[in-house]
Amino acid sequence: MELRQLEYFIAVAEELHFGRAASRLEMTQPPLSQQIRQLEDELGVRLFHRTNRRVELSDAGRVYLGEVRHILALLQQAGQMAQKAQLGKMGRLVLGFVGSATYDVLPNVIRAYQDQYPDVDLVLHEMPTPEQVDALLNGTIDVGVLRPPTSHPALTVRTIRRDQCVAVVPVSHRLAAEKTITMKQLRREQLILVSRSIWPGLYDSIVTLFHEEGVSPTIRLEVTEVQTVVGFVAAGIGVSILPGSTQHVHTRDVRYLPITGEAPQVEMGVAWRRGNPSEVLKQFLAGIDKMAVRTGEQTR
Repeated sequence: MELRQLEYFIAVAEELHFGRAASRLEMTQPPLSQQIRQLEDELGVRLFHRTNRRVELSDAGRVYLGEVRHILALLQQAGQMAQKAQLGKMGRLVLGFVGSATYDVLPNVIRAYQDQYPDVDLVLHEMPTPEQVDALLNGTIDVGVLRPPTSHPALTVRTIRRDQCVAVVPVSHRLAAEKTITMKQLRREQLILVSRSIWPGLYDSIVTLFHEEGVSPTIRLEVTEVQTVVGFVAAGIGVSILPGSTQHVHTRDVRYLPITGEAPQVEMGVAWRRGNPSEVLKQFLAGIDKMAVRTGEQTR
């Protein structure tokens, strides 16, 4: 059975006249009649009742017509879907992200991407940067929104945002009334930090700056979530240093203070496997680039 035989059958079924159907198909009548007979022989049914005066669909022909129309519509739809997939407008994209990305860059990226590509199945997984690297390498995720620095020869990492850190202190703290603060003013404080295993870049930059001041910081507690850090600061257990974007984690029991002078900086990056041919991924990365340009960030 060939696709053209189905098209011939539909033409005859709709015209109920072999001559008109042949004219519509831009062919002569004898080969059309032969193709219909071959189709009937292959199916083992009579699709038409033929007389010298008229052609009518048989019961089998009426059922077959409905199914063939459905099949051809599905084939047309499949072609359209393939074209959309080739353009990166349809498919599946698995995205890993660090929790802190939800405070600023990620919601805007996802909203814009889903508005532009509603037929892409976007699957989201929250995971820290080290886990994202592993997931990228083993193919569990297609792209990651993570915290540089991170490097691997099989990955491409691009910075999409830079953020200066602020101090977070309880409202009852002696420094809470200050408008700005320096790293030196925090050198005797007990610190609550996001664990190095979760966010090594932030952890190392904080410790390094204290060491440059000739101080070994007192780290009272390490936790896995930014929200947890803010919660313990609010409880008066210690102070912290977090990216400025986390000021959206609002609580009336803490104060966010800009750090003057040398202060830790953090980056947000996007990473993917080198050589990944996915058109869906390419369109997602193009959207990231456009958003970075609009927000004044320089990608690299």
